[in-house]
Amino acid sequence: MSAYLGSAAGGSANAVVDLRSDTVTKPGPAMRAAMAAAEVGDDVYGEDPTVRRLEEEAAALLGKEAALFVSSGTQGNLAALLSHCGRGDEYLVGDRYHSFTSEAGGAAVLGGIMPCPLRTDDRGGLEPAQVAAAVKPDDAHYPVSRLLCLENTVSGQVQAPERMAALAAAARERGLKVHLDGARLLNAAVQLGLPAAALAAPMDSISLCLSKGLGAPVGSVLAGGRDFIARAHRQRKLLGGATRQAGILAAAGLYALKHHVGRLAEDHARACRLAEGLQGIAGLTVLPSDTNMVFLEVAAERYRPFLQHLADHGVLAGGKSPRVRLVTHLDVDDAGIERAIAAVRGFFS
Repeated sequence: MSAYLGSAAGGSANAVVDLRSDTVTKPGPAMRAAMAAAEVGDDVYGEDPTVRRLEEEAAALLGKEAALFVSSGTQGNLAALLSHCGRGDEYLVGDRYHSFTSEAGGAAVLGGIMPCPLRTDDRGGLEPAQVAAAVKPDDAHYPVSRLLCLENTVSGQVQAPERMAALAAAARERGLKVHLDGARLLNAAVQLGLPAAALAAPMDSISLCLSKGLGAPVGSVLAGGRDFIARAHRQRKLLGGATRQAGILAAAGLYALKHHVGRLAEDHARACRLAEGLQGIAGLTVLPSDTNMVFLEVAAERYRPFLQHLADHGVLAGGKSPRVRLVTHLDVDDAGIERAIAAVRGFFS
């Protein structure tokens, strides 16, 4: 296991084991030191050297010409949609994907862009034939199909690279651009043992979150071609995202990219141990997952009592009935996983 010096939420018998999301991580001493020492400038003038370095390194990591530091994954996805599409256009998107379900309808509200949701399978995937069938004909009655939005991972499940490439090809054959919500793309890359750039190669643009499993306190990066990033820079301004001495935040992202990518495998291993430890419990279904998320299903009438029981025993869980979501991250150690297993088993015993 890594020598990460974080808050080690699971290590103390009295500490809370927070498994609600990998967004709850707190920067450790080394990351805070990097932030404190960051060289800064006015990013609106393009003068923050730490922001520029983060953007350059993120672009290289993802195999794209350029990148843009944004405040959140939601802002990055919305800036991408606004850059690819105009008013009256539509984007095709999986019906479970964050950019459709959980971003306040920003593309429609602020961009006049219509979503066209496509039914995903049990792993969150789509079929190229769905994309082909959903593209609208050139008819004044319909919005203009302009963009396909994909996601990887989807609820912790890695999307097969071959399928993603085929989906992108199906879209591009019909004149669409392709955007990837890659909030947890590095989880997929680590799990597959592939470079992130290989997974990003079929995409025209990619958003990558720094504040989930990578453990930075704030921020995402949006990557793509230079012309696309120039448009996205304008959209970031329109969305209120212009910042000044943002290098303090960018330094956390740089530290995360240098020190926290490889250790994502530890989160995956702990999620696997958590799932294994919960197998065979009567009244509980453990759903398969590939990376750092474990989903449980319980009877609807037991859902809230179950979450309350976990909280009473120092374990926080997320999700939406009937599914409970447990997410491992760098602030949960092996002891925290064992505490979580004991708490779950205690409820059903």
